[in-house]
Amino acid sequence: MPEPRSKPRKPKQCYASSSLSSSSHHCNGETISLSSLMARSSLLKPTLAIVLIILALYAFFNTFLSPIDATSKLDSTFPIDFSKSFSLLNTDSSGFRESQSPLNSPPVKVYLYDLSRKFTYGMIESYSMARNSMKSPVDDVSTLKYPGNQHSAEWWLFKDLLREDRYGSPVVRVFDPEEADLFYVPFFSSLSLVVNPIRPGGVVGNAGVYSDEEMQESLMEWLEGQVYWKRNSGWDHVFICQDPNALYRVIDRIKNGVLLVSDFGRLRSDQASLVKDVILPYSHRINSFNGDIGVEGRKSLLFFMGNRYRKEGGKVRDELFRALEGQADVIIKHGTQSRESRRMATQGMHSSKFCLHPAGDTPSACRLFDAIVSLCVPVIVSDSIELPFEDAIDYRKIAIFVDSASAVKRGYLIKKLRPVSNERILKYQQELKAVKRYFEYEDPNGTVNEIWRQVSLKVPLIKLMINRHKRLVRRDLNEPDCSCLCSNQTTT
Repeated sequence: MPEPRSKPRKPKQCYASSSLSSSSHHCNGETISLSSLMARSSLLKPTLAIVLIILALYAFFNTFLSPIDATSKLDSTFPIDFSKSFSLLNTDSSGFRESQSPLNSPPVKVYLYDLSRKFTYGMIESYSMARNSMKSPVDDVSTLKYPGNQHSAEWWLFKDLLREDRYGSPVVRVFDPEEADLFYVPFFSSLSLVVNPIRPGGVVGNAGVYSDEEMQESLMEWLEGQVYWKRNSGWDHVFICQDPNALYRVIDRIKNGVLLVSDFGRLRSDQASLVKDVILPYSHRINSFNGDIGVEGRKSLLFFMGNRYRKEGGKVRDELFRALEGQADVIIKHGTQSRESRRMATQGMHSSKFCLHPAGDTPSACRLFDAIVSLCVPVIVSDSIELPFEDAIDYRKIAIFVDSASAVKRGYLIKKLRPVSNERILKYQQELKAVKRYFEYEDPNGTVNEIWRQVSLKVPLIKLMINRHKRLVRRDLNEPDCSCLCSNQTTT
C-alpha cells in the first residue's frame, strides 16, 4: 500500500501593513514589527565598527611597532634585501656623494690576463735601454719603475690588481676566468707610443728597433685566440688607452670593450661612449698643495704655463696668450716639459687664485688636475671637454667654465674673474680640498679606487649588450649603429 504523500510546505507569505501610528510585517501569521528590525540593525552596526577598529589597531601595531625581520619575513616573497636597498649613495664628510654598487652588491670580479712580459715590464725595459739608462733586462721586476707621469694610470691599475690586500676596493681579482665578470688587458698602450726616443736616429741604446704598431698587432693576435675574448665579442674586456693616440691601429677591433680614456678627442662616436667607457684623470705632474685654504699667499689673479702653440682644438691657446698678455696680476708663460718648468708651474699654481685650463691638442690636458691638487680654481676654456667621475663630483662647485669664443676677447676673462670675492674663492678652495683625493693616484682611497668603481658600474650594461648582441639581427645602416649615449659632439 503506497505511503501517503506528505503535503508540500507552503512558502512563507509575507506582506506589510502600515498606518500612521505603526508599521509591521506579517509572515504566515507572525507579525514582525519594523521597530524590532531596527533594533537588531542598530546592534549590528556598532559590532561591525568595533571589529573594524580592532583589525585596524592590529594592522597598525604589526606594521609600525613590531620589528620586521627582512631576511626571514620578506625573502620568501621578495628576492631583494630591503635592509640594504636604500643605501645606493653615501655622503662623506665633505658633502660629496659617493655612488656605490647597486644594492651594495659584492665587489666585481676581474680576471687579469697573464700577458707576455713584453707588453708590461718588458716595455719599461725597452724604454730604459733605448735611452741607455739600462743595459739589459732585469731579473727582479719589482725594481722597475714606470717612466714618465702623465699617462701612468696603466701602471697604477696594473700594480693595484697585483696586490694581495684588496680590502676596500670595488673590484676583486679572481684567478679562474670562469668566475670573472670582467677581463682586464694590462697592455701599457701609452708607454708603447714613446719607447723609441723622439730624436733623429731613433733608438740609441741596446733595445733594438721597437714598433708600437707591431706590438698592437701582436697583442690582438694573441687576444683574438683567447676563448674568453671570442665568447662575448670582447664586450666584457677592459682596455686602457689614456694617451689620445694609444691603440689607434686596433681601436676598431676592441671598441666593444670598456675603454679607459682621458677624452674622446680622437675617437669616433661609434668607437667610444660616455655610457660604455670611463674617463680618467691625467696624473698631476706638480706637487699637491698641502696647506690650508686661503687667499693671503695667492697674489696672482690668473696663472698659466704651457705650450703656447698647439694644433687642432688647441689653437685657442695662442689666442688666449694674445688676449691676456700684459694684463695686471696675470702670469701666462710659454713652457715645455722639464724639471725647471715643473718647479715654476708648482710655484705659480700654489700662489694664484685662478689657473687657466685651455684645450690642448685634445679637449683635456694635465694642467686641469695640476690646478685641482693646487687648490687653484680652474678656469676651463675647452668647449668639448669630458670630465672624470661626474656622477660623484659637481664641477661647477670647483671650477669656472668659459666658452672659447668669449674667452679670447681681450679683457673678458679679467672682467669675469676680478669681481669674484675672497669669500667665494675660499668656498671654491674648500670644495677643491674635499675632492682632491679623487685626482691623486698615490692616495690608497684615491683615483685608482674611483676608476675601479666606475668600471664596476658598467657591468649591468655589459651584460645587457652581450645578451642583446646575441639575439639581434644585423642591420644595414647608412650611419654607425650607436646603441647608447655617445661622446660629446657639441660645444658648451
